[in-house]
Amino acid sequence: MNEDNKPGYYAVIPSQVRYCKELKFSERLLYGEITALLNKEGYCFASNRYFAELYNVIPSTVSRWISHLEKLGFIKEVLIRDDKKQIIQRRLFTMDMDYRTFLACTYGQNKQYPYIQNEQYPIGKNDKDINLKYRIDRLFDYIINKPGEILKNEFSSINDYNKFCVILKRLEMNYTKESISIFTEENVQKIKIIIFCIKELMSSSKNILIPNLNRQRLINIYDTCKKVEQENKGTKNEIKNYFEYYYASVINDLEKNKEQGGL
Repeated sequence: MNEDNKPGYYAVIPSQVRYCKELKFSERLLYGEITALLNKEGYCFASNRYFAELYNVIPSTVSRWISHLEKLGFIKEVLIRDDKKQIIQRRLFTMDMDYRTFLACTYGQNKQYPYIQNEQYPIGKNDKDINLKYRIDRLFDYIINKPGEILKNEFSSINDYNKFCVILKRLEMNYTKESISIFTEENVQKIKIIIFCIKELMSSSKNILIPNLNRQRLINIYDTCKKVEQENKGTKNEIKNYFEYYYASVINDLEKNKEQGGL
């Protein structure tokens, strides 16, 4: 590896990775190595062969480590393809890192963040958007396809997960694979956003507002926000991150109605 591609001096291994009993120590170390390579480009493009030579193992072993890290939600693998659908690069992103903070501390405020084109996974304008979209899709996938399985990166305990399921049931958002199959893609996306909003609200300092959540109001706010998003596209008031806009609108509505004595 030449001087330009050398990893940074620092590796970051957050507590949820360090103390994850499902991870081998080698997998935890690999996660740290990936974060060190994020210092330069904002994502890691090192090959399995590079890691294999680094840790004196065979590439297939590295492949298993990466697959396990992705299965547990700690990293996201994105394949970059050319016009002929041939893979030209593999990029690894960590799911629990605030890239802007980390890279700003390492390289200063003028760090340029990569745009990714022609990959298998649709993403937003920066790495934070990648994380958010991945988390939204992943939570929904678990609810629909893996009911009862707790997402360790999203819920601190099985008790929190069970509380979340109770809230979904009360709001009639506890969909099944069969019930969701007749929905349009637009409605599926709406449900994904609303469910993730509920989860984020539950784990925030605003969780005291949860008893006031109302299914129809959540839907109405979503539709109103979508209308505003469409009306402001291409203008100076364009909404850069729809989820953040929707989430803030929900909180604002809940607080306003709390002041007024309820919904």
